[in-house]
Amino acid sequence: MTLSKRVHESMKDAEANLRNALAHASRQERPMVLNEISAMIRGIDNVISTDKVLDQLEDREEGDSGMFEPKWDEEDYD
Repeated sequence: MTLSKRVHESMKDAEANLRNALAHASRQERPMVLNEISAMIRGIDNVISTDKVLDQLEDREEGDSGMFEPKWDEEDYD
C-alpha cells in the first residue's frame, strides 16, 4: 500500500523544513545538533524510498524473474 498523497506531501514538507533548520543550525549550533537533524532528514527519505520499493515488491506477479525495470519519478530528482 503506497503512501497517500497527503502523507507524502507532508513528509516532503517536513523534509524541506528540516533542511532549512539544518542550514540555519550549521552557522551556530554544535555538530551533534547538525548530526541529529541530518538523521531526521535521512529517516524521512528512507521511509519514502522504502515505500516505493515495497510497492514494487507487492506489484510483482507470480513467476516474475525478480528483475525490476527502473521506475524513477521526476520528483526523485528534486
